[in-house]
Amino acid sequence: MSRTPPVIIAHRGVPGERLEHTRPSYLLAIEQGADYIEPDVVSTKDGVLVVRHENEIGGTTDVAEHPEFAERKVSKFIDGVPCTGWFTEDFTLAEIKTLRVCERLPALRPQNIRLEHTQRILTFDEVLVIAQEATRWRETPVGVYVETKHPTYFAGIGLDLNDLLVTALERRGVNRAGSPIMIQSMEVGNLRRLRDRTPLPLIQLMNRKGAPYDLVAARDPRTYATLSSPAELAEIATYANGIGPNKSQIIARDKRSRLAGETRLVGHAHDVGLMVHIWTMRNENNFLPTDLRTSSNKAAHGNAVGEYLAFFDAGVDGLFSDFTQTAVQARATWLARQ
Repeated sequence: MSRTPPVIIAHRGVPGERLEHTRPSYLLAIEQGADYIEPDVVSTKDGVLVVRHENEIGGTTDVAEHPEFAERKVSKFIDGVPCTGWFTEDFTLAEIKTLRVCERLPALRPQNIRLEHTQRILTFDEVLVIAQEATRWRETPVGVYVETKHPTYFAGIGLDLNDLLVTALERRGVNRAGSPIMIQSMEVGNLRRLRDRTPLPLIQLMNRKGAPYDLVAARDPRTYATLSSPAELAEIATYANGIGPNKSQIIARDKRSRLAGETRLVGHAHDVGLMVHIWTMRNENNFLPTDLRTSSNKAAHGNAVGEYLAFFDAGVDGLFSDFTQTAVQARATWLARQ
């Protein structure tokens, strides 16, 4: 596979500087040079895709401050895990639009607290419009890299995320070859079912632990570790165009959480024609390897560029970042060295 400049994917916009998944966050990412902006999508009660990190929105909106929604607080099992809060599938779009966004990581990103209660939840359609409008004034196209969240769970309550996604893409005229859109999922089955419904690139997400929930639900013993084997990567290549592994699956960390040696996952993926887009790069010490931290202050920024350069050297084709400007600058530094 020939090497091209790695792509920069703005993970929920620029959540290190703006509230994640909001219009200002996506616009800042575009201004700072992201190749793609990334929305996570879940469904409302009336079948509209909205952009949230999870379908539970108690931690990312002011829903708890709305007495009219107090009785909507419930406990559910999401992908087999008990969860209590407010869920998008219990609200209509009109009700969702009355809520305002809050910072998800206030202890690490106190600078965003002042921005709370100023932004509404976006629909997936609105994110597509943001990208399409920005493409008119930017020299390069603005891509959208969408993740479907909990597809098995939503299908089980009569809300098929694949149907909703394809309908939205068709409505905007982008469900066609060449559109700057990628579709990703932590599950396997929904990507397989999408393959015959879209020519767009599909990305199989992975994690260093656990297993795709649809496989768990089907009592399939395969895990994400299993899926990263050469044989399973070859199978993934029959329905997907790339993988999206946790960054520690590419460069491991030792017992002291320092960067250790590269794994062979990039090479194995490239051998069967799969792209490799890792997640998630962040500037705060809390998320960096210990050898790249600058202090014990978890919210302070460490040597993030050093981590980017290591992963670019490892051969990744792209990465998700919470800090677009840092990612773009690190890529420029790396390209200048080549």
